[in-house]
Amino acid sequence: MSHAHEAIRIPGPISVRELAELLDESPIAVIKTLMAMGVMANINQVLDPDTAALAAEEMGHPVLLPGEEEAQETEEEAAEEEAADIEEEVEPVAEVKPTRKQRLYANERPEDLKPRPPIVAVLGHVDHGKTTLLDAIRQTRVAEGEAGGITQHIGAYQVKKQGRLITFIDTPGHEAFTAMRARGAQGADIVILVIAADDGVMPQTIEAYEHAKAAGVPIIVAVTKVDKPNANPDRVRQQAADKLGLIPEEWGGDVPFVNVAALKGQGIDELLDYILIVTDLHQDDIVANPNRSAQGVVLESELDPRQGVAATLLVLNGTLRQRDTVLAGTAYGRIRAMFNDQGKRVKEAPPSMPVRVLGLNEVPPAGQFFEVVESERAAREIVEQRKRRLEQKRSRGRITLEDVFRQLQAGQREELNLVVKADTQGTLDALIDSLHDLATEDVAVKIIRQGVGAVSESDVMLASASDAIVIGFGVKVDRVARERAEQEGVQIRTYDVIYHLLEDMEKALKGLLEPETEEFVLGTAEVRAVFKVRGGKVAGCYVLDGVIRRNAKARLIRDGEVVADTKVASLKRFQEDVAEVRQGFECGIALEGVTEYKEGDLIEAYEVREV
Repeated sequence: MSHAHEAIRIPGPISVRELAELLDESPIAVIKTLMAMGVMANINQVLDPDTAALAAEEMGHPVLLPGEEEAQETEEEAAEEEAADIEEEVEPVAEVKPTRKQRLYANERPEDLKPRPPIVAVLGHVDHGKTTLLDAIRQTRVAEGEAGGITQHIGAYQVKKQGRLITFIDTPGHEAFTAMRARGAQGADIVILVIAADDGVMPQTIEAYEHAKAAGVPIIVAVTKVDKPNANPDRVRQQAADKLGLIPEEWGGDVPFVNVAALKGQGIDELLDYILIVTDLHQDDIVANPNRSAQGVVLESELDPRQGVAATLLVLNGTLRQRDTVLAGTAYGRIRAMFNDQGKRVKEAPPSMPVRVLGLNEVPPAGQFFEVVESERAAREIVEQRKRRLEQKRSRGRITLEDVFRQLQAGQREELNLVVKADTQGTLDALIDSLHDLATEDVAVKIIRQGVGAVSESDVMLASASDAIVIGFGVKVDRVARERAEQEGVQIRTYDVIYHLLEDMEKALKGLLEPETEEFVLGTAEVRAVFKVRGGKVAGCYVLDGVIRRNAKARLIRDGEVVADTKVASLKRFQEDVAEVRQGFECGIALEGVTEYKEGDLIEAYEVREV
């Protein structure tokens, strides 16, 4: 690799990407240097040797142009350097991982995919200036005289920078961002993580980062409120590096950090420039096929008293047109009217454009995936199927630890995603180390969040979005989290013995885990008389609640204590054998292995079900 004191040889015209590799610098740093020189270049732009040399020297690298190095090098040295250059060019290519292709575009032909404006979500801790930043960005459009009408708050808007559009999701908070992911739609291409210079990394900052990381999208850090008297942007960078692993590019990392004072407009232009740079770096992912029917995500929706159901749709693929029939979950309808973020009526919306539409039959939830279908009749048929599947999903659940081995065997997953919560930091650290040790060559154990304290709704939402299982050790699950887990089909498993937890994880990976079971009480009967019969005694009972079934498991409870745990051997009404007796009726019950009953005893019938 090249160092600052070594002379860099510019072989001729060279692209920005190649120059970055040659200098061992990040492409962002090179583009930023070129911008400071007045050269607006993207990552694939070819630079002439003089411009490349100036940029390299500006970054502290001495340069040899093609005519100069021949006088200073022997042929042997030149050959060695050329071989080193070849190695240097090849090495990074071998390390590049495949780009993140969204499932949305997986079936599109590569030649049909065209670049689209990047979609940017702004996440961060409460009161760190997300809304102020979004407002400041929106003002840049007004300053450039682009508004041309009253700006409507529709949950997203577009601004123009260097003649290119950028879409901002104007719904601050990672809950909305995660809701999109939980429902299968990738809501953003780039995340701006907002951290206040006077406050630093806070719990919600960490949560927001975890959501962005789980989504696999590039991050730009906006250090806000740098104009405050107690602002300390360097401390924010240190905290981001220590707590989040986000290394600023000025420290040799690959994450852009931008100082912003939104109320004064400071840093806004630089932030927008960085968004375009990151877009160019990830240009293979930020694409769509504009020549197909539209697909996308619902950003906001409401029931307007005058207009009916109004929903903001963000088009991710295809082009949405007025009079298209849209299906979003169980909501559907033909688009009667369509408006852009400036309140202007439009006839069509290309990829990355947000529009407010009228015409749906019900209010779809934020984050719901939408698509265009042939007709309202087709939409109704799909809705009926979805409602049936939803009922099945609620009864079956989404992903359980018991499913993991089956999915591994079927090749449907290569990693076990976990959200881990523990009662103390020491326990958590030990637990994380032990869980990582369970990973094998075939299966990775991926901890997408770890923390101390009760399992929260946020934990469940992250697990839902990432197809993960929530593991709690020595902690409670709050009521809201449990309700959300039932809605989202997320499995929460809690433990008090670390050995049991690790044993279950290991069994899941090896396919040995027994299905988790839960006991359901069927009904309770009170013993009101005891009858002698041939071969023993029978309890004359009155069913207090539920139902008593023949052959069901049963407990005999006396004075609050279980004196027998057995099963219902026989069940009769008026000497007739029956399969079950319901609440409010009398019956004769004989329990297997029980010879003594007393008046006032309770018989509790139950069954064990897999959950």
